[in-house]
Parts: sequence; structure tokens; C-alpha cells
Amino acid sequence: MDRSVAGRKAFSLPESDVPFQEMPDRSHMRDDLELPEVSQLEVIRYFSILSQRNFSIDTNFYPLGSCTMKYNPKINDELSNLPGLGDLHPLQPEATVQGAIRLLKDLQDDLGEITGLPAVSLAPLAGAQGEYAGLLIARAYHEARGDDQRTVAIIPDSAHGTNPASAAMAGLDVVTVRSDSNGNVDVSNLRELSDSRTAVFMLTIPSTLGLFEPNILEITEIIHNAGGLVYADGANLNALAWNCQAW
Repeated sequence: MDRSVAGRKAFSLPESDVPFQEMPDRSHMRDDLELPEVSQLEVIRYFSILSQRNFSIDTNFYPLGSCTMKYNPKINDELSNLPGLGDLHPLQPEATVQGAIRLLKDLQDDLGEITGLPAVSLAPLAGAQGEYAGLLIARAYHEARGDDQRTVAIIPDSAHGTNPASAAMAGLDVVTVRSDSNGNVDVSNLRELSDSRTAVFMLTIPSTLGLFEPNILEITEIIHNAGGLVYADGANLNALAWNCQAW
């Protein structure tokens, strides 16, 4: 409010192309809101200064782990809003969406090539849904083999909060493995926790702490020897893919 000057405006409304209508009851309208009156330039400067106080991917390298903050080219916003994508409707004729279907198929093929997986599903709409789907697959795998006693998901204490939440929703019991003094998985503790009840071990690489797990091969061996599966969270796949490419 210290920037407000009576009469200043940051916008102007176009002429209305529909008839005006009087409101029958104006008693519910408020007239006591102290909204600032400022110019457009003042608004732009104010929010630009605020944005520069944030640590962002546009201004700095962002090493935070889970859901690695990565730079997305600005043209991506324009491409995603093209009419051929932005105006799609799930019930429109299949013949009219072949371009979008081709894009989805290409994305599946690319992700399969990057991860080495024979098939990729685009059904999960978000990271947590992807976790949930992966955990259901792990459960189904063990049930198909008759290992109904495998009901435990081992999760690092540094994991993103959606990991234990997804495991619980999938009907698994969550067991937490400690981090060592360097922030990586405590391998000795993991070995103690792994047994015939282990269904899956969830791990994000790099971790939520931004660390690449140096003992990943030993960790995988421990879980596999116990009969469990290793779930690699895709939140940081971009960072992992780059690290593998560099090597």
C-alpha cells in the first residue's frame, strides 16, 4: 500500500461486447478492500525484484535431488499450447488425433530406449502416480510367484515424502533404512532389514540430497539376494541419464 497513488491503473478493460446487466442484489459486494492503485511499470518492477530474491533454475544451478529442477526451454510453453495439442478433447474422433498419438508413441519409445525397458506406460499422470503404479507392479510380481508374504517396502530416510505415502497406498508396510554419515544409504542397515518379507526397495538417483548413490550395485545385490525388487524413482531421470552419458 505504500506504493499506492489514487487514480493510478495498471490495465484498461476493452469495450464490452455483451449487454450490461444490473445486479439485483448488491448487498454481498464488498467495498472495504484496500487494493493498491499502481501503474503497470510499478507492478512489473515489484514482481521482478521479488523473483530475483528466489533461488531459481533460471539464475543458478539447482542441485536439489528429488524432482530435479531442470531448465525447460521457453519454446516448450509455446509448443504445448499449439492448437493441435491445447485444443484436443478426449472424445474427439480418433482419426483427428493421430499426430498427438504419434508424439506419445515416440515418447514411449524414447523412454524405453533410455531406461532399457521393453515397455513404457504413460498412464500415470504425475510422479506419485508413477510410484504407485510401480509398487503395484512389484506387488503383482510377487503375488504371481506365490510370495504373498512379501509386504515390506524399504525406503531411505532421505526419500521424498511421496515414497512412503505411495507404498502405504499400495498396501505395503514401510520400513526406513538409515543414511550414513555422507547422506547415502547405510548399506549395513539395509542388509539387516532385507529378508523374506522384502517386496521392494525404493531409491531415487540422485537422491533428495542431490547425491548419486555410490553403492548402488551393492544395494541392488543385497535386495535381489533377498528376493526383492529395486524401484528406481524416475524423478531424477534427467540427471541420471546425463551422468550415464558422461561416463
